Amino acid sequence: MALPHQKQSLQFLNKPLGLVALLALMTLQSCKHEKKIFKSECDIDKDFKTINFKQLMDSLDDYDQQYIEISGKYEEDKGISALVSDSLFTDSSTGNALWVDFSQDCPLYLAGTHQGLFEYNDGQFTRINNKEVTLRGVIVLRNKGKNDQYKATIERVSLVKL
Repeated sequence: MALPHQKQSLQFLNKPLGLVALLALMTLQSCKHEKKIFKSECDIDKDFKTINFKQLMDSLDDYDQQYIEISGKYEEDKGISALVSDSLFTDSSTGNALWVDFSQDCPLYLAGTHQGLFEYNDGQFTRINNKEVTLRGVIVLRNKGKNDQYKATIERVSLVKL
């Protein structure tokens, strides 16, 4: 004996709008953004302290020459390579941002491949501008970035997680 609720619960599939809604939901579920992780062999023997952006900026002096992992929004343009807070409630001016100094000494490759972060692949460059990223590197207070506009620099970037 069939239960009447089973028949009713799938009736929406007989209607075109219900079928379209189900297909749209399935499509959205299959389009989840896969994280890309670019790594370098630099500083693999170092311990990185994970810290949030606000905490780092509030106590920047305590992190000079320290290896950290931090997340934020990466901004690039002509003469700009900066990590800013991804919070809507935090000032993201250059005075409250980190200069990001990618080094040729620490080439970054997509994990498990020879595809570099700054290489031309599949008809385009990897886009990181205005994206939330996680970076690993060393904080250097004496380096204030281009025109000394930034509070500090994150150097020797050895991980970029998109």
